[in-house]
Amino acid sequence: MPKIDNEKFYSSAIKMYGESARGVNWASVENQRVRFKEILKILPTELSSYTLGDAGCGFADFYRYLEKKKSLPKEYLGLDIHDDMCAIAAKNSGQEILNKDICKESLPVKDYYICSGALNVLTSFEAQLFIRNCYNSSKIAFLFNVLYTEESKESETYNYMSKEEIQIIAKELHVSNIKYSDGYLENDITIAFYR
Repeated sequence: MPKIDNEKFYSSAIKMYGESARGVNWASVENQRVRFKEILKILPTELSSYTLGDAGCGFADFYRYLEKKKSLPKEYLGLDIHDDMCAIAAKNSGQEILNKDICKESLPVKDYYICSGALNVLTSFEAQLFIRNCYNSSKIAFLFNVLYTEESKESETYNYMSKEEIQIIAKELHVSNIKYSDGYLENDITIAFYR
């Protein structure tokens, strides 16, 4: 059972803030950009020969971030569970956007999958399903950021993960290499699981 009603959580944000970082429940545009920057640092410098899946793409803001950085992949695919977000993401990016429940449905195989923020509102179990699915659908790596804690931390709304939990998932998935990036925002970590 989800900690929150995801549909209501995002629909109310869109209604209140429109097509903005706040509309996908980011604290600010700057927080969103900082997380995107961390993911981009880990991706190959030249993305044009790779395919990229954006899991929980929201309004396709990561695609537009890549566009501004002149670092577009060979092929971009956005995935989100919310109808409104899928429609807005397709309009904003001009790219293929699929309505998928990433915890349950099979995903097209891509060189890289990324996820920025979507794991934060899932239960721990759902987050593990989400990570497994994205990793198993990646030819090279799955890169994601999550709310991070060194000690057990409970929240009625958000999902915090520890390095220990992340390493357990990586071991179960037989991840060949893990890359961490932290210190850029309080309680946030970006991880890459390489095949």
